[in-house]
Amino acid sequence: MTWTLCSIANPVAAFIQMRRVLKPGGDLLFVEDGLSPEIRIARWQHWLTRLWCKWRGPIGYAGTLNWLRSAMGKLKTVEELFKGRHFDRGIVILCVRWYLRFKLSLRDLVEMMAERGLSMAHTTIMRWVQRYAPEFEKRWRRFARAIGQSWRVDETYVKIRGEWCYLYRAVDRAGRTVDFRLSARRDVAAAKAFFRKAIKSQRRCPQTITLDGYAASHRAVRELKADGSLPADTKLRSSKYLNNLIEQDHRGVKQRLAVMLGFKGFRNAAITIAGIELLHRIRKGQFALGRLGVQGRAAPAVWNAVLQA
Repeated sequence: MTWTLCSIANPVAAFIQMRRVLKPGGDLLFVEDGLSPEIRIARWQHWLTRLWCKWRGPIGYAGTLNWLRSAMGKLKTVEELFKGRHFDRGIVILCVRWYLRFKLSLRDLVEMMAERGLSMAHTTIMRWVQRYAPEFEKRWRRFARAIGQSWRVDETYVKIRGEWCYLYRAVDRAGRTVDFRLSARRDVAAAKAFFRKAIKSQRRCPQTITLDGYAASHRAVRELKADGSLPADTKLRSSKYLNNLIEQDHRGVKQRLAVMLGFKGFRNAAITIAGIELLHRIRKGQFALGRLGVQGRAAPAVWNAVLQA
């Protein structure tokens, strides 16, 4: 096989490039940069040894991508997060927070900012929402309180590009949001994907799951119990009056979505709904902020403390 060893100034990029130029047959080839093949091989062995110790397993293309994703997943500082923006970060946070929390259109926010002497386009706020809603969710997630193990699960409808999609949601017996997932389909695979996402986010399995009468959701729970994703003793029940809790909780999200008149893309819808769900959880007090010392302080001060923590 043919390997082209490139400069090791950036070993991960060189490693990916090396895999990209892999061809069947041939020998080792070296790029002319003043280093002998022996020195280059010794340096690569050093780098690969370090990466082995970090990953504790074989190094391959998938492992490289996972390492890059984990590095990209690290939280940036607040200064890095808002670097290059034309507006003060307080204005950005305010617009995103108000848009996700209240029944305001983008043009409503533009008019409200104009009264403060700020001129901006509605598309600017839309881009802020898409850029910062996931970042805000990652930072608030660190302070999430534990939720109960009795889950009430239901799905509701969201229109995307003129077609109905399905928003799976769950709350515990106290009405605290467990998780959500937007899906283009309403079937067994979508229900299983939601339960796996909820279990992963909560880091524990429910003891009781309450569903409506839709057969696909019941089948999904049975299959998850069969493959070990859910404990075998997980109680599954169907009750209309017990699921009234999740039905009522849908209103907090649906009322905000109603004034948006639908979404144009699935990805944008998922990001926006994640931001709405975040503000819905904040309103329900699902975050423990005691160690930040923000009790009794205004919302802007609380948000700054969370983002900077």
